[in-house]
Amino acid sequence: MQYSGLKEMIAGERARLAKGPVAIIMVEDDVEVATTLRHHQQMGFKAVIALMPPAFDLPRDLSETVIRVDYNMSAEHAMETAINTLMTPMAGQWVYYCYNAEYLFYPFSETRNIIEMLAFHTEERRDAMLAYVIDLYADDLHQFPNAVSLDRAHLDRSGYYALARTDAGKDNHPKERQLDFFGGLRWRYEEHVPQNRRKIDRIPIFRARKGLKIRWDHTFSDEEYNTYACPWHHNITTAICSFRTAKALKTNPGSTFDIETFKWHNSAPFEWHSRQLLDLGLMEPGQWF
Repeated sequence: MQYSGLKEMIAGERARLAKGPVAIIMVEDDVEVATTLRHHQQMGFKAVIALMPPAFDLPRDLSETVIRVDYNMSAEHAMETAINTLMTPMAGQWVYYCYNAEYLFYPFSETRNIIEMLAFHTEERRDAMLAYVIDLYADDLHQFPNAVSLDRAHLDRSGYYALARTDAGKDNHPKERQLDFFGGLRWRYEEHVPQNRRKIDRIPIFRARKGLKIRWDHTFSDEEYNTYACPWHHNITTAICSFRTAKALKTNPGSTFDIETFKWHNSAPFEWHSRQLLDLGLMEPGQWF
């Protein structure tokens, strides 16, 4: 089903929006749109919403199964406007969001669907889940000039770190159970990335609630949503394996000519399996085994 805007979609899909979990895929360009949508459909989301320019085409199987909404992701505040507009219609449901050419992985995602994982997280009395955005990049930028190749994808094995997240309203006192995480291409090529865009943590999975707001930096108005774990023990974290940064660095005229390759001594082929991400410490199973 295709809609001309968010308001029309909300009016026409109230029943589906009330049955989570819902995945929202925000399409910024025409790179790997179909694979992104299919990846998240296969994870078991009850509905997949594609916010995308009307000029882009979708294969027939996706056009029949995805809720497509005409949307301009290049507009200012496009991400937070879309999520906050949908917050009340989806209240009470688990929601996930990402961009095209980004792929969600969670512990044991090959054998357990998203509904099973969120059922456990709900039992843990958690309403949000942290993810690290792990940069993917093609190994040969001459063959793949936009840095995107599913078959030749690589990731950084190391170079990730965390810093305390401080509260400017409390004399920069560290916030409880909140950290800013860094690494990947945003760290290695930080001279090409604005300082306020360098962190790689995101809260992409959350329970929608009336009055809750997402902010431009992927954090929420409710500070508990921004925590990486509950006070008692570690919780599940996830990984979003993303070509988005590599794609931007190679399509931006200000950085493309400075980068011959993204490969370095800590690069490794991406295996497209949650076990690799767990072994590298890039996500946490918590108490879920």
